[in-house]
Amino acid sequence: MFLIERPRRLRRTARLREMVRETSLEARGLVQPLFISERSEVEPIGSLPGISRWPVDKVAAEAERLAKLGVGGVLIFGIPEHKDEHGSQADAGSGVAQRGVKAIRDAVGDDLVIITDVCMCEYTSHGHCGILRPDGQVENDPTVDRLVSIAVSHAEAGAHVVAPSDMMDGRVGAIREGLDEAGFSETPIMSYAVKYASAFYGPFRDAAESTPAFGDRRGAQMDPGNFREALREAALDLDQGADMLMVKPAMPYLDVIKALRDNFEVPIAAYHVSGEYAMVKAAGANGWIDERAVMTESLLSIRRAGADIVISYAAAEAASWLRG
Repeated sequence: MFLIERPRRLRRTARLREMVRETSLEARGLVQPLFISERSEVEPIGSLPGISRWPVDKVAAEAERLAKLGVGGVLIFGIPEHKDEHGSQADAGSGVAQRGVKAIRDAVGDDLVIITDVCMCEYTSHGHCGILRPDGQVENDPTVDRLVSIAVSHAEAGAHVVAPSDMMDGRVGAIREGLDEAGFSETPIMSYAVKYASAFYGPFRDAAESTPAFGDRRGAQMDPGNFREALREAALDLDQGADMLMVKPAMPYLDVIKALRDNFEVPIAAYHVSGEYAMVKAAGANGWIDERAVMTESLLSIRRAGADIVISYAAAEAASWLRG
């Protein structure tokens, strides 16, 4: 039988497969989350194997390691020793995130893109993302005012990019205005534009010590069943001045990543979150899967869906694999 179409012709050798590969994974497009604490010792995080909380005076060494691996950037989360109802340490000039950013910038300069998470949940005693009303609900507008102050403090410390993750309405526009007024008109905003109220965040909340003391965050974050709302949220943030858009989580929402890629021209980031990472690690540790192969395939699927930037706890490992 004569076949004109034989797709297998282009799969015959490893080098040929690499040559015609449509999507690739590159270290420069990977971002490693970093937890920075005010404690004196490096603290491994049990629910995130291979990930630790880094003291301010030791995080520079980790940043240097990541830069040498070729990782594109880091996403900074500060964990203060003392938390209060108003998250007062979030925008403190001497806060843990601000000192961590300065230490990393001094160590690696522009060799890593330093992105800072702009939110209050790591800093509040109640674990919610903003200022609370008496009924326990987050007040949108007063929270936005605090987020502006936090973003400006991060830019002052040396952050290359600020990334508001709170999902308050209007916060991107307010942050853009605040940055511009403070002299940081060239500091980009990576908006957590599409952040779902996901069940995949558990290990992160252990790491950041930010589990809500009561209730949940469904009043701010998107319902997992909603798709059209994602496009609306993304469009609103772009109109307010966002330079990049993020989808979080990544793999359960590959359809959303693709939709943003198809509809918007700005860079798209996707956050391969703690639960996604921890499940692969756990299954790999039990010998149920080939951890490296599954993690690589997972990250590649996120790129294939349309993400330019992949934020993942596996970024350093993946960069190491790619070098090898």
